[in-house]
Amino acid sequence: MDPDDQSELFREAGPEAPRVSGEDAAGRPLAVRMRPRNLSEVVGQDHILGPGSLLKRLVAQNNFGSLLFYGPPGTGKTSIAEAIARETQSRFVRVNAVMSNMAELREILGIARRMPGSRTILFIDELHRFNKTQQDLLLPDVEEGVVRLIGATTHNPGFYVNPPLLSRSHLFRLEPLSTQAVAGVLALALSDGERGLGGLGVTATPGILSELAVFCDGDLRRALNALEVIALGKDGPSEITREDLEVFARERRIRYDADEDEHYDTISAFIKSCRGSDPDAAMYWLAKMLVGGEDPRFVARRLVILASEDVGLADPHALLIAVAAHHAVEFVGLPEAELTLAHATLYIATAPKSNSATVALGEARRVLAEEPVQSVPPQLRDKGGQASKRMGQGKGYLYSHDFPEGISGQDYLERPLKLYTPGAAGAEAAISERVKRWRGLKAAAAAKPVKGLADGGGRT
Repeated sequence: MDPDDQSELFREAGPEAPRVSGEDAAGRPLAVRMRPRNLSEVVGQDHILGPGSLLKRLVAQNNFGSLLFYGPPGTGKTSIAEAIARETQSRFVRVNAVMSNMAELREILGIARRMPGSRTILFIDELHRFNKTQQDLLLPDVEEGVVRLIGATTHNPGFYVNPPLLSRSHLFRLEPLSTQAVAGVLALALSDGERGLGGLGVTATPGILSELAVFCDGDLRRALNALEVIALGKDGPSEITREDLEVFARERRIRYDADEDEHYDTISAFIKSCRGSDPDAAMYWLAKMLVGGEDPRFVARRLVILASEDVGLADPHALLIAVAAHHAVEFVGLPEAELTLAHATLYIATAPKSNSATVALGEARRVLAEEPVQSVPPQLRDKGGQASKRMGQGKGYLYSHDFPEGISGQDYLERPLKLYTPGAAGAEAAISERVKRWRGLKAAAAAKPVKGLADGGGRT
């Protein structure tokens, strides 16, 4: 690339940048033409752009380093970056991480070094697509202020952005736009004769625009694209009707990226809904996963874990049902296996809850980590073989079945511990009473001399 010809690499983004209209608008998607020209036109992100917000102050003072915008598609990440470049009179270079490479990055950074007064903003779309080496390449120039990086990603930066780069950036999370915010922009697009669709004479009621916004799940770009298709498909000036929306209703695809943020966030909500005994929420998140194309075996495995982790001894049947559901999913397959998952989900969500097994195991692990490891008491050791017998292993063991309710009074640890505390819900309430009674019997039995103990009586 000729360093004296940067028209393709850089473009002015000053506050007086021309509006997209006339011939410039020909062939460009409505979503591009309707992009905000400044931060005040950005909708639905008041938590980061409201009065007095950090981002607003940084831009107003033109005193910021690297910025990372993290959020779902169509929430304004690119629009905000372009608006920041305009308002700070910075030069703006845009790179898509999917199509870029190391050579292009080096060229971009080299040109920026030769233009120290340009206050270059380097916008990298889909930053999560850059590997570690590509991200590391940015660090020296970001640190020295040669470029001000604005990265956009739909993926959790904590997993996909290198820690050194993440630590040098202000992170802002963008949320899906509300139905009202999307519908408002759609109404503006219909009436705007310069950038929008005002010249077509197509209208729509607020209710129709709200319905279209709902179908698009907070993705403004998707909503504008849908509106453009509908409006261009009308036969002259007319009103958009519910029938015009039917095709979008039938073909609606919810946002759900397998193995990415939506996957982890949704299964987290599902697990917490089951744990919180909310069958309605649990069924909603289950349905979202199934409609989104989640692997049903993944859901079944989570149900098996839930059965032990959160239901436990309060309802021992939960584990049996969860394991059976897992086998049924493998055996039957979709779509019928959805009913099996619904069955197991409702059972676990409505079952009494106890995490006593989880707590007991965690406490046992803590004791092992923090205290000396106990040896197996001699009377509990295996006495098979002549050598073991000569060493006295197993001597003094009391065979539990020789005592009332199987309680002999002997200890099974060198230093007794209390790791398991029975819960009071469901079937575990009976276990709690039983353990309490056994502890009383053990104390009473331990206080009595036991015949045969001294000479190693009892059975293995």
